Amino acid sequence: MSVRCVILDIGGVLEITPDTGWVRRWEERLGLPPGGVSERMRDVWLAGGVGAVSERDVRREVAARLGLDGPRVEAFMADLWTEYLGTPNDELIEHVRGLRGKCRLGILSNSFVGARERETELYHFDELVDRIVYSHEIGIEKPDPRAFEAARTALEARPEDCLFIDDVAVNVEAARAVGMRAHLFEDNARTITRIAAHLDAGSLAGGGAPLG
Repeated sequence: MSVRCVILDIGGVLEITPDTGWVRRWEERLGLPPGGVSERMRDVWLAGGVGAVSERDVRREVAARLGLDGPRVEAFMADLWTEYLGTPNDELIEHVRGLRGKCRLGILSNSFVGARERETELYHFDELVDRIVYSHEIGIEKPDPRAFEAARTALEARPEDCLFIDDVAVNVEAARAVGMRAHLFEDNARTITRIAAHLDAGSLAGGGAPLG
């Protein structure tokens, strides 16, 4: 018998992550034009997202490329993580917690080296879901189809039994392209309703109802 699965993104879904303006503040301190930090650090950010560098490597490159000493590197990284981690979406997290035992639960996140440790400490996502798939640990980011395959495989589920929830439209479309159900996160109410429909359909139709 097939088992329904719900797979969620983290940033913008389980975490509320508005732009804090930290990058522009650092550009002003360093006398860089808008976009100057991203221009200098772009390849490091990309490498960190797929685990091609370590946290130590990131700090070393921040120091070298932005001309920061040790304390300012730590301040820069603290600002990065403050925006990255945001604040918990408590309502949705509580709803997902209530689903334990009713379906399989997973996370698929485009992440950064160090994310697992920090999110485990702050939000205990490891206790919320059955499996977490981080891009920096598998070396693949959404919307690559292999990222969705990794999440599906980790949960031992068929694509059609998985509902994927993300706040980025291209990722939602990519999930549908590999056969998953998918929902674009816009607010908690509609997302909770969509999860309920997915699970109800599985109960009524044995996991094969044609939901979008």
